[in-house]
Amino acid sequence: MSAKIIDGKAFAETVRGKVAVHVARLKADHGITPGLAVVLVGEDPASQVYVRNKGKQTLECGMNSFEHKLDASTGEAELLALIERLNNDPAVHGILVQLPLPKHLNEDLVINAIAPDKDVDGFHISNVGRLGTGQKSMVPCTPLGCLMLLRDHLGSLSGLNAVVVGRSNIVGKPMANLLLKDSCTVTIAHSRTREIEAVCRAADIVVAAVGRPEMIRGDWIRPGATVIDVGINRVAAPDKGEGKTRIVGDVHFESASAVAGAITPVPGGVGPMTIACLLANTVTACCRANGLAEPEGLTA
Repeated sequence: MSAKIIDGKAFAETVRGKVAVHVARLKADHGITPGLAVVLVGEDPASQVYVRNKGKQTLECGMNSFEHKLDASTGEAELLALIERLNNDPAVHGILVQLPLPKHLNEDLVINAIAPDKDVDGFHISNVGRLGTGQKSMVPCTPLGCLMLLRDHLGSLSGLNAVVVGRSNIVGKPMANLLLKDSCTVTIAHSRTREIEAVCRAADIVVAAVGRPEMIRGDWIRPGATVIDVGINRVAAPDKGEGKTRIVGDVHFESASAVAGAITPVPGGVGPMTIACLLANTVTACCRANGLAEPEGLTA
């Protein structure tokens, strides 16, 4: 068996297209332009690239982009004051504080200072609680992207056995809650799970979000299962030259793709969906703030 490759890059383009259509409709019918504010503290190179891509794609979809770049030495009071101003700004519908923050700043305090309805990352404790109890919430972008890919490939997920490998607050736990909401039977596997290989082999859906390069091998996969690989790991690539690296997922792609029915590649699978879902969340937040119908196909 050779697995179908789930093209996250192409699907992300489709999501951005839907976002752009809805933004145009909001402007034309209601005179509203969704706005996303991104706050970057410090000069982490990876964060700078990510923020730049977010701003570019926000503008390409017709939304307003507000970037706030602060010095690494910025104090907590100054950062919290900025967040409060953004909370009270009617032109801003989504707020994202780029993580990680410098060590002297309390990430939990900062995240929970964002108004829950503007928390387009879905990390605020209120949104975590709402998602965990099946209520309407802002959903973390990466799990939302995984869910969209699964729905697109499988249709209804009802009754399927799903294993989420990884229990992080950012991916593993919200992913499990989203799958439960879609009526899957869900197991969360982690470093202490006994006979984890057998647990994975029982699954119709495997979502790998453990942060260990190529941990999940082909003999862990049930024939025909759908595999969503969230992992992004940089490993040595001696064949490309001394000091060179390559990016791999948490799944050993070559062996798993010989068994699975469908699989996301790394790169080009889940990664592109994260920013696309951030844009979708911003439009959703804008619609909710104005009492308008939410964009179809862009929410959980």
